Amino acid sequence: MAKAFWKGAISFGMVVIPVKMYVATEPRTLNFHLLHKKCLTRPKQVLHCEQDNEYFSIKETVRGYEYAKDQYIVLDENDFKKVPIKTSHSINILGFVEAQRIDSIYYQNSHYVEPEELGAKPFALLKEVLIKTNRVGVAKVAFQRREHLCALRPLDSIMVLHTLFYHDEILDHEEIKPPKVKTADAELEMATSLVKTMSIPFKPADYKDDYQAALKELVEAKLKGIEPKIVEEPKIEIPDLMAALKASIEAQSKRTTERETVKV
Repeated sequence: MAKAFWKGAISFGMVVIPVKMYVATEPRTLNFHLLHKKCLTRPKQVLHCEQDNEYFSIKETVRGYEYAKDQYIVLDENDFKKVPIKTSHSINILGFVEAQRIDSIYYQNSHYVEPEELGAKPFALLKEVLIKTNRVGVAKVAFQRREHLCALRPLDSIMVLHTLFYHDEILDHEEIKPPKVKTADAELEMATSLVKTMSIPFKPADYKDDYQAALKELVEAKLKGIEPKIVEEPKIEIPDLMAALKASIEAQSKRTTERETVKV
C-alpha cells in the first residue's frame, strides 16, 4: 500500500478535517545512465571545492541562501520545520470556484487525499457539496519546502489535490504574435463538421506512450546488433484548405463506419 507523505487537516471556515496525502502520479519512462565513453563504466559523482581544493560527498553539504554576493546563510532541516506558516499542517481552503474557471495552464501535479477515521463524515460532506455545486476548493498548503497554491476536487471516494502555478510563474505570451488571418464562413462550417465527426469519449486507458514503446524496441534491436533506420522528417505541404477538410471528413466517416461494422 502507498505510504502517505503528508498528514494534516483540511480547514475551511471553522471546519477541520484530518487527512492524509499520497503521491498520485508516477512517470513511466526508460532510465538511462551517464557512462564513461571509454569503458562504459558508471562514474561516481564527486563534488569539488575550489577554495579548499578538496573532493567531498553530498553528505557533507548544507543548504545556504545567498543574501549577498558570495555571502550565505545556512538553514538545516530543523530551520525549515520552524518556518512560521500555518499551512505547514493544513490544507487551508480560501474559497470555492467553478472548476472551469481555472485555466488548465495553471495545473501542475496531483496528489490523492483521504480522510483519517475521525474526519470521514465532514470529508464526505465536503466532497458531496463540491460535486453538487460543481466547484473546487482553492487552497494553500506547505510541503516540500514551499507553500503551494492548489485546487481540491472530488474523485470517486476520495479527493485530489492539484498543485497550481502561481500567476507570476506563468510566462507572458503577449509577445507571441501569430500572423493575422481571416477565416471564411464555409471553412468554419466545414471545420466544425470535422470536429463533430472526430468527437469521442475520453478514455485514458485507451492511450499509451508510443515513444517509450518504440524506444524499448530500439534498445532491443541494438542488443541484437541491428542498427535502426533513421525516421525521416515528413515534408510539410499545405493543401487546399477546403479540399483537406472535406477529405478529412470523408476519411473519418469511413473509419467510424468500419468501427461500427466490427462491433456488430
